[in-house]
Amino acid sequence: MPVNGNNLGSFIERVGKRIPDPVIIFMAFYPAAYLLTVLMSGYTFETPGAGGTPVQHQILGMHEAANMQWIFDNALLANWLAFGNGVLGVILIVIMAVGVAESSGLFGALIKRAGAHIPQKWLPLLLVLIGILSSIATDAGYLVLIPLAGLLYAGLGRNPLIGMAAAFAGVSAGFSANIIPGPIDAIIGLNAQIFAESQGVPFANAAGEALNPITMHWIFIVVSTVVLTLTGFWVTRKFVEPKLNNSDFVVPKDINAGEFEVSDEEKKGLRAAGLGTLVSLLVIAGLSMGPLASFVDESGALVKPYMNNIILLISLFFVIVGVFYGVAVGRFKSVWEVVQAMVSQMNTMGYVMVLTFFTYNFLGLLSYSGLGTWVTFLGAEFLQALGLQQFPVLLLIGFIFTTAFINIFIGGLTSKWMLLGPIFVPMLFFVNPEMTPDFVAAAFRVADSSTNIITPMMTYAGVILAFMRKYRPDMGFGDMLLIMVPYSLAFLIIWTLLLVGFFTLGIPLGI
Repeated sequence: MPVNGNNLGSFIERVGKRIPDPVIIFMAFYPAAYLLTVLMSGYTFETPGAGGTPVQHQILGMHEAANMQWIFDNALLANWLAFGNGVLGVILIVIMAVGVAESSGLFGALIKRAGAHIPQKWLPLLLVLIGILSSIATDAGYLVLIPLAGLLYAGLGRNPLIGMAAAFAGVSAGFSANIIPGPIDAIIGLNAQIFAESQGVPFANAAGEALNPITMHWIFIVVSTVVLTLTGFWVTRKFVEPKLNNSDFVVPKDINAGEFEVSDEEKKGLRAAGLGTLVSLLVIAGLSMGPLASFVDESGALVKPYMNNIILLISLFFVIVGVFYGVAVGRFKSVWEVVQAMVSQMNTMGYVMVLTFFTYNFLGLLSYSGLGTWVTFLGAEFLQALGLQQFPVLLLIGFIFTTAFINIFIGGLTSKWMLLGPIFVPMLFFVNPEMTPDFVAAAFRVADSSTNIITPMMTYAGVILAFMRKYRPDMGFGDMLLIMVPYSLAFLIIWTLLLVGFFTLGIPLGI
């Protein structure tokens, strides 16, 4: 059995390595799209408009002087830094704020504190739950919780791989679930708004209400947190424990359980973080009831400024709590050290800056030339020819399973969303207007997370394998894959059914 698993893992790894990095893909897409506009210059086609009135479109040849000038005039600002009303800036603010809390050591201390007080009976349940919640700061989940889970099980005389598998499932397969909106919501929601509006798709839910890109999935991800926690617990008890309980494992002498114990200093920091939480909530409440309070505008519409600024309020929360913790443990001794924490986190965003430069310029060219509308039109026509416009649930499920398969070979949530979102958000809406941007984006989240734990393309796959090898030195990626497959399949199926339930019952995904 392990041999087959290793062969499958090796095959996936070989195929994945042949796929270029998304930055390279977009670098190739741009000249290809440019050449296509030259070949199709002047081509016209019609799409259904409001009320069924046909709307005529024309492909612009980007080789023409005026269009070439547009490319250079807009490459830096409109098509990158200011693309989508400055979506890149909003994403960077979230990352910077979370970075303060992460650099202070808060997330690691929270995970260790929770891990030290888990009853054995509920150990798998709480490991999955903590793993899901830790996705707000992925490094802490992968680098602290998973090895801690191994230590907890080793200390109980049980196979450490059981605890590590449960924690890995929560951190990675449950990546898009949580109870607090964070960077993932910003990246997916803000870009979904761009993908929709650039193709004339209303950024609204099924009831016609305008969507808030940050909180449009909040109800769904909170419910998902509960459902996936129970699912992960069930998979651990039903499949993983029976398989690993009687398997051999070793506990290396260099493993130091004290490394994952909560120190007195960290306990002091956590008490300070509790005070910081209270202070931050009071500040947010004061702003929401004061300068950012709701009001009725001249047209009689209810305006909620606090909802329009939700990402800044969430960022403020992380900064305040992180500073309280960091000061208490001595991590932050001056304002400059807080600034350095922000800078350190932003240093990790270099790849995102490069990726978005090529991605947003490519999307800008698609939108300006009309080529994006044409591609969407072709895809919509194909799906309609299959008769799927009458079966929106099949469209939803089809998109989920397509994305889940692609995720095995291409890592990175942001890069895949940039590849798939611009096509599927407008396409599925035009095939069936019930496929609103929030449901398409939610389907992507379900698919992207569920297969993270069975692909070597996931950033931390090698790191997790190295952690597991401490207890089973001969372990290969295929062996890890076979342990994690039940989680992946269960999460994919049950999470898909949950989203289909929201869709068919008309339950709003967020607020």
